[in-house]
Amino acid sequence: MMHAVHVIAGLRSGDGGPAYSVPRLCRALAKHGAEVDLVTVSTGAAETKAEGSYCERSFTWDFAKLPVLRELRASSDLRRALRQARNSAEVIHDHGLWVMPNLYAGWEAARADKPLVVAPRGMLNPVALSFSRRKKQAFWRLLQHSAVARAACFHATSEQEYLEIRTFGLEHPVAVIPNGIDVPEQRAAVAVRPERTLLCLGRIHPIKGLDTLLSAWARIAPLYPYWRLRIVGPGDDDYRQKLLSFIRAQDIPRVSLGNAVYGDDKARLFADASLFVVPSLNESFAITVAEALAAALPVITTKGTPWSGLTDQQCGWWVDHGVEPLAAALKFAMQLPPEALVAMGQKGRDWATREFSWQRVAREMLAVYGWISGTADRPTCIRTDR
Repeated sequence: MMHAVHVIAGLRSGDGGPAYSVPRLCRALAKHGAEVDLVTVSTGAAETKAEGSYCERSFTWDFAKLPVLRELRASSDLRRALRQARNSAEVIHDHGLWVMPNLYAGWEAARADKPLVVAPRGMLNPVALSFSRRKKQAFWRLLQHSAVARAACFHATSEQEYLEIRTFGLEHPVAVIPNGIDVPEQRAAVAVRPERTLLCLGRIHPIKGLDTLLSAWARIAPLYPYWRLRIVGPGDDDYRQKLLSFIRAQDIPRVSLGNAVYGDDKARLFADASLFVVPSLNESFAITVAEALAAALPVITTKGTPWSGLTDQQCGWWVDHGVEPLAAALKFAMQLPPEALVAMGQKGRDWATREFSWQRVAREMLAVYGWISGTADRPTCIRTDR
């Protein structure tokens, strides 16, 4: 049985898509016969959860109350646990960069001479690198570079992230394997209601382009009085207040800004929507796009995301950045008959079911683990071109 240890700095909803996709990947790997440990830093009490051959453990956050040091997500308990787990592990899989748990993964893999997989999780895209640029440059030179230098391969969730890894100057093999999604049951056809919803679901953060979305919506909302915009997600309270102030100052109609939702509440949001929008400046994958497609919603997103396939699959729009291109796409989509949007949504659901099932993702990842462990041939998802 393959034993893989996964490391991620945090699993809070505010930590973004990896807080969902990494545990889900681990469960899928366990379901396909691997023994999987996931270790992370806790924002509360240390905790252990076990499901068959999957074990998730959170450890105490050192310096959590100190304003500067807390940003490093240091955890001496996590490092000790990783030091113990490395001996039986056949692969160590690190998710993310720039904080101490990501260093621990590289250091312990090197000490035990175990293959290391590094998944940047969008942290090498140009927009992400522009935040705290000088700190990241120093962190790379002093610590991060040596921690990832001996990685057996990197894991990219899209072609775009693969190119970002190469642009950053890394020449390691790269496994291009998308995030998976849980495809919900096909929703029953419902009568078209007078009020229709444009849904934007994701982290409330400047990188998500929400100011552009609000400006675009302000331009077209008067033309479509039966449409409303719902923006929903976790995020920074200060940025949320800036958006609310902008909405009030511009007197933007029929828009709401809600907190994060999960489970059945999230499923209802998708079910109640007619159209989905992701106006991000940059994304390595944007798992909410895949979730919306699986929920049979047409999607509008920007060329900062790796979703050019929306056009090829005839299930959405992939547009340039800016208020004008986004407003034009929204205007075109919102004037379509409901039946046309439903047909596009079904094409998207069919695509998501084919390409992004957890079963397929787990099989490909296990093939990568076998290859870097020396027990299997090189899988087709591995890229070695420079």
